Amino acid sequence: MKVLVTGIKGQLGYDVMNELTKRGHEAIGVDVEEMNLTDPLMIEQCMNAHKPEAVIHCAAWTAVDAAEDPANQDLVYSVNVEGTKKIAQMCQQLHCKMLFLSTDYVFDGQGATPWDPDCKNYSPLNVYGKTKLLGEEAVASQLEQYFIVRIAWVFGKNGNNFIKTMLKIGQNHEQLKVVSDQIGTPTYTFDLARLLVDMIETDRYGYYHATNEGGYISWYDFSVEIFRQAATLGHTEYSPEHLQILPVTTQEYGQSTALRPFNSRLDKSKLTKEGFTLLPPWQDALQRYLKDIL
Repeated sequence: MKVLVTGIKGQLGYDVMNELTKRGHEAIGVDVEEMNLTDPLMIEQCMNAHKPEAVIHCAAWTAVDAAEDPANQDLVYSVNVEGTKKIAQMCQQLHCKMLFLSTDYVFDGQGATPWDPDCKNYSPLNVYGKTKLLGEEAVASQLEQYFIVRIAWVFGKNGNNFIKTMLKIGQNHEQLKVVSDQIGTPTYTFDLARLLVDMIETDRYGYYHATNEGGYISWYDFSVEIFRQAATLGHTEYSPEHLQILPVTTQEYGQSTALRPFNSRLDKSKLTKEGFTLLPPWQDALQRYLKDIL
């Protein structure tokens, strides 16, 4: 199958390209230079030139705090909404499948119940979440059949993420404060890429939620396990003797520019119902990841 992947310089796009190639698909990777999402003509020309059979749309404005800046909001909207809508229109025109990556940020993050993929109680807290929801609606308005896959707490080799930030800060501090009242599950792009390619090989369209298995945790729990595993790999600067991790509330930590959801629990049972293989536990994913990057 000929598959166009957007955002190949990002964490997920990079791994999706590798997974497609591994399986013998013809993977066409584009980023802003080849297909700028703010340029409808460029999108049209690029897709007409390649005529893909499927698109896995990973590209997005993902700088959550920067999206709140009024100076950036037109650009965020242009990328996450208008660019996505144009891709969907082209998919409709070319009769090709579309898989759009979205986020738990389309919900308000209240309560403790895991969000169902078919739940329509959207109430995004920030500009990023609002534009991703509008992107979802653009896909649904242009196409009769599509995949919308919401993910959370993403980490991969090709880019920055929470793990890399923690490891970097942990080298220069004796004590770290990490938020303990925002709950979710991490998602390793290497594992997620396999699921996305599994999906695009089928016609089991719909809304899905995907993260690694292993249970729901806080950012504090995640950081404790990151440093524990790093220390067992021989990086003793991260051991409890050298580094103390303290749990704090979001309020105690101090509010970032954009509001963050407290409840990022995603219900992934629909994956099993539709015959897809769940991702491995996040603890295992973290172990594989740290062995690769440390």
